[in-house]
Amino acid sequence: MFTGLIESVCKVTSANVSAGGMKLQLNIGNEAKFGESIAVNGVCLTVSKMQGLSAEFDVSGETVSRTTLKGLKTGDFVNVERALPADGRLGGHIVQGHIDAVGKIKNIEKKGEFWKFIFEIPKESATDNVKDYLIPKGSIAIDGVSLTISEVQGCVFSTAIIPATFENTIFKKYKAGDLVNIETDILCRIVRKQLENILPGKSNLTIDKLKDLGF
Repeated sequence: MFTGLIESVCKVTSANVSAGGMKLQLNIGNEAKFGESIAVNGVCLTVSKMQGLSAEFDVSGETVSRTTLKGLKTGDFVNVERALPADGRLGGHIVQGHIDAVGKIKNIEKKGEFWKFIFEIPKESATDNVKDYLIPKGSIAIDGVSLTISEVQGCVFSTAIIPATFENTIFKKYKAGDLVNIETDILCRIVRKQLENILPGKSNLTIDKLKDLGF
């Protein structure tokens, strides 16, 4: 489990995609260990080899096909977070490292010392219910960064980025049109799924129906 609080921005030293998956190497420092879980741009990966300051990851074909990792190349930078220790503080929100959709940055607006980022999920993700988990003031992880959703309009949503987040993540390198990994809030997904399972008419779960049932 992760928190969405990025610990470091690391440089890609090698990225090789093959038919069966991908081998990814990062200059990650000397704290990582073999077998450790590390979130790379929000994707939970396992360290398969350490060589000096370089960590190597074996990325499955499924992960390659469903995330932006396939677009990485040598010299790129990525957000990195090690797994949360049992006695750690949950400063962000619960992040699994399981990507729900690959979204696109529609626009970036400077608002004084802050930035407004506008994202869009693909329409096919809407049919997978990803859109239903975009909730104003709810949590979301963008390339592994824990953020709060400001506004939602259909498949488009925005977040406010503070200077500390902008300067200490790859957000400062983004431009309109870039693709990002999106993970919605696991708590929201669990609650909705359980309500659909236990309430009558679960295929048509709406706010009005919940109100009628006393929620």
